[in-house]
Amino acid sequence: MQYRIDPKSGNKLSILGFGCMRFPRSLGQIDINKTEVLILDAITRGVNYFDTAYVYGGSEAALGAILHKNDVRDKVYIATKLPHAKCQRYEDFDLIFTSQLDHLQTDYIDYYLIHNLSDVKSWQRLCSLGIEKWIQEKKSTGKIKQIGFSFHGNYDEFMLLLDSYAWDFCQIQYNYINTHYQAGTAGLRKAAEKGLPVIVMEPLLGGKLASGLPEKAVQLFKGISGALSPAAWALKWLWDQKEVTVALSGMNAETQLNENTDLASASSAGMLTPQEIKVFESVTEAFRASYKVPCTGCNYCMPCPQNINIPACFSAYNLSYAIGFISGIQQYITSTGVTDPSSSHSPSSCVKCGKCEKACPQHIKVITSLEAVTKRMEPFWFKPVIGLVMKFMGRTGKANNKTE
Repeated sequence: MQYRIDPKSGNKLSILGFGCMRFPRSLGQIDINKTEVLILDAITRGVNYFDTAYVYGGSEAALGAILHKNDVRDKVYIATKLPHAKCQRYEDFDLIFTSQLDHLQTDYIDYYLIHNLSDVKSWQRLCSLGIEKWIQEKKSTGKIKQIGFSFHGNYDEFMLLLDSYAWDFCQIQYNYINTHYQAGTAGLRKAAEKGLPVIVMEPLLGGKLASGLPEKAVQLFKGISGALSPAAWALKWLWDQKEVTVALSGMNAETQLNENTDLASASSAGMLTPQEIKVFESVTEAFRASYKVPCTGCNYCMPCPQNINIPACFSAYNLSYAIGFISGIQQYITSTGVTDPSSSHSPSSCVKCGKCEKACPQHIKVITSLEAVTKRMEPFWFKPVIGLVMKFMGRTGKANNKTE
C-alpha cells in the first residue's frame, strides 16, 4: 500500500480509503458478516482511512462494532460527518456527536467533517450557532483530531470556504469527468497549496466509471491495457496527481478490494504516460456524449413523496444512451417500480414539489430531468404494453393459485 502524508497532522494515510456508504446489504440491512470480512481484509492490505457518516443508514454502527470486536481501532483513521442541516441550536452539535461516538464505539474521531457544506452562507449559519467554539472545545479535549468539510457546491463557494476557517482537510467530488465541476482540478490544487490534505469522493461517479461506460470508452481503455478495468483506470488517474491524498472507494466485494489494493500498491504521482492521458480525453468525450444526467446514485433525494425512484430512473435513462435503448428500458422496467399496480412510481407522477432538488448535492435540475426521462422511457406504447403484461401475469397468478 502506498501512503501520502497529511501535512497538517503528519499522519500517513493510505492512498486508497474505504468508503462506507455502500457496505454489502441483504434485505435492505447491512450484511455485518460480509462487511467484517471486507474491512479486516482491507486493514490487512494496508487501508487505514475509513469514511462513514451519520446519515449512512447504520454504517457508523457497523464500522464501530467490527473495529471494536476485532480490537483494531488503533490501526485506522475514522472519518465521519456532522449533518449540519439537523443542527438548529448549539446543543445539537453535542447530541449528534455523542451519538456518533456511541455508534462507532470510540472516544475520539480522527477526521471529522461538516457534511455537505455547499456555500459560505451555510457555514456562517453554523458560526452563528457557535460551532467554532464547539470545534475548539472538542479539539482541545482530543475528541476531534482533525476538522474539515465535504463539499457539494460551485467553484467560487469552494474558494470562499477554504478561507473562511482554519480547516485541517477537505473532501471533494472529483474524477476525470468532473475536472471543471464543483471544486474541480483548480479547487484541488488550491486546497493543496494551502497545505490541506484532500480526500476525494465519487472517484467512479457513483459506479458509472466502473460499469456504466459506453462501449466506445471501454474499448479505448482496452486499447492501452486489457489487464485493467475501467474502475482501475479511474483510480490511476486520481493517484497520478500528487494533490490527491486519499481516494475513497465504496468497495462491497472482495474482487473490488483485491483490484483496488493491488493497484494502490503500485501507483504513484506522475505515473501516467502522455498516451494514457490522451486516452482519458477521448474517454471523457465518449462519456459526455452518452450520459445526460450527472446523477451519482447517492439517494439524498429519496424518499420521494410520490414514490418515484429518482436515482433508478436516471440510471436507466443514462444507460439507454450509453449502452442502448433496449438495455435502458429493461433496467427501467425492473428497477424503478413502474410496473407496481398498487402505486404509480412513474416520473410522470412528479408534482414538482422541489424536495429532491433541495436535497441533491449535484444540484441537478431533477424536475426537468424527470420530464426528459418520461418522454424517452415511456413512449406512447409503453403503458398499454405494460398494462397487458401485468394483466396477463395477474391471470397467470390466479390460475396458479387455483391449481395449488
